[in-house]
Amino acid sequence: MEYSMEGFMKSASKVDKTIIWSSLLVSSAFIIATLVTPSGVSQILNAIFSFFTKNMGWAYMLSAAAFVAFGIGLAVSKYGQIKLGKDDEEPEYSRGSWFAMLFATGMGVGLVFWGAAEPIMHFDTSPFAANRTPEAASIAMRTVFFHWGLHPWALYGVVAMSLAYFQFRKGLPGLISSTFYPLIGEKGIRGPVGKIIDVIAVVVTLFGVATSLGLGTQQLTTGMNYVYGLPNTTSMALVIIAIITILFTIAAASGIDKGIKFVSNTNMVLAFLLMLFLLIVGPTKYILNTFFESMGNYLQNFVSLSFFLDTQGAVAERTGYDWIGSWSVFYWAWWITWAPFVGSFIARISRGRTIREFVLGILVAPPLLSAIWFSIVGGSALHIELFGSGGISAAVAEDVSSGIFAMLSHFPLSGPMALLTMILLAIFFITSAESATFVVGMFTSGGDLNPDARLKIVWGVVEGAIAAMLLVAGGLSAVQTVAFIFSFPFMIIMILMVVSMVKALSEGEKKPLQ
Repeated sequence: MEYSMEGFMKSASKVDKTIIWSSLLVSSAFIIATLVTPSGVSQILNAIFSFFTKNMGWAYMLSAAAFVAFGIGLAVSKYGQIKLGKDDEEPEYSRGSWFAMLFATGMGVGLVFWGAAEPIMHFDTSPFAANRTPEAASIAMRTVFFHWGLHPWALYGVVAMSLAYFQFRKGLPGLISSTFYPLIGEKGIRGPVGKIIDVIAVVVTLFGVATSLGLGTQQLTTGMNYVYGLPNTTSMALVIIAIITILFTIAAASGIDKGIKFVSNTNMVLAFLLMLFLLIVGPTKYILNTFFESMGNYLQNFVSLSFFLDTQGAVAERTGYDWIGSWSVFYWAWWITWAPFVGSFIARISRGRTIREFVLGILVAPPLLSAIWFSIVGGSALHIELFGSGGISAAVAEDVSSGIFAMLSHFPLSGPMALLTMILLAIFFITSAESATFVVGMFTSGGDLNPDARLKIVWGVVEGAIAAMLLVAGGLSAVQTVAFIFSFPFMIIMILMVVSMVKALSEGEKKPLQ
C-alpha cells in the first residue's frame, strides 16, 4: 500500500462542502431545538448523562489508561527516533513557544475555572476520607493531579501524533480520516467512511470547545459580579459570549503566527505573574510542601486511580452521588471532546520533532505546569479553609465558578488580582476558541494548513452559538452531558487511530515519503 496520493492532495485542498453542510446540519439541529424547547433538551441531556455515567465508565477509564501506556511505550521504543516530518526537517517553533501554545490551548479555561473550586469540592465531600480534614485535603490535591495530569495529555497525544505522522511524514491531508489510511486505504478515506470520520471530528470539536466556552463565560460573569457587582445573569453571559466570539474569530482569521502564538505567549506571562504573586504573599511553605507531597501521592497511586470505578459503591455512598461518573469519567469524556482540535493543533505546531521528544514534551511540561497551578491556587484555598478564616467552601457551594475569586479575596490587592484573573480567563478563552476555529477550518478544507479566513469566521460564529445554547439548556450539567454524547464515538475513532499507527510503524519506514 503506497502513500503516494498527489491527486488526492490536490482535490483535498478545496473546501469540502459535504463535511461543511453535514456538520452545520448537526450543529444547527441542536441550536434550533434548544431555542424551541430548552427544557425538553435539558431533560434529554440529563437522561443521556445518567446512561453514560452508569454504564460506560469502564470504557472511558480503560481507554484513557491504554492511551497513556501507548504514548510512553512508543517513546521508549525504537520508533521514538522517528521524526514527525521529513528526516531533515527542524521544529518550526522554539520549545518555549511550543510549550506555551500546548498549555494555553489544551488546559487554559478549565484550570482557571477549577483551580480553587475542584480541590475545595473534594475537600468538602471527600471520596476517600472524612470531610474537611487534613487527610481530605491531601486526597483532594492527589485527585486534581490525577484529573489534570498524564491522562488528558495522552488523549491529546494520540490524535496529535497520528495526525503529525501521516500528514508531515507520509504526505497525507491534515484530516482525522487520513490517520486511517493503513486500515481502509485511499478509497476508504476519500469515500463515505472517511467523510463520516471527518464530520464526527468537526462536530466533536465544535461541541468540545463550546463546553469550555460555557464554563469560561460562567466564570467571567461570576467574577464581574463578585468584584464589580454586575448582574450574574444568562443575558450577561450571552453578551460576553458574543464579545468573546468576535475577538477569537478575529484572532483565528489572522493565523497562528500573528494571532495564536502571540496570545498564547501573553497568557503564559499573565498566568506566571498570578502564580508568583500567590506564591510570595500566600502560604509559601504550605504550597511547596503541597506540590511535592501531592506529586508523590499521585505517582504512588497512579495505577489504582487509573482503573478505579467504585465497583462496590463505597465512594458513592460516602459522597451521596455518583462521584466517579461525575468526576473522573466525565473528565476523560471532556478531554476526548477536546482531543480532535487540541490534537490537530498540537500536530500543526509539532512538525519536525521526533516521536520521543513529542511524547516527553506533552507528558512532562504541561502536566507539570498544571500541578504547579493547582498547588498554588488550590493549595492556597485549602490553607485558608484549614488554617484561616474559611468562606471559600460556602462560596463554591453557592456558585462553583466563584472559587478562585473567593480565594483571592483573602489576599492583598484582591481587586487587581481578580481583574488579572478575568483577563487571564478571557485570553485563555480566546486561545482555545481560536485554535478550535482554526482546526475546524482545516478539517472542512481538506486539511489546508492555512484555511480561508471566511471559513474560520463561519465556524467561529457557530462555536459561539453552540456555547450560548449550552448555557440556555442547563449550564454546567448541559456541558457535562454534551461531553459524553460526542466523546463516545470519537473514543472509538481514537482506538482505531492507535491500531492504524501501530500498523504503519510495524510495516517500517519502507513506505515512500511525499
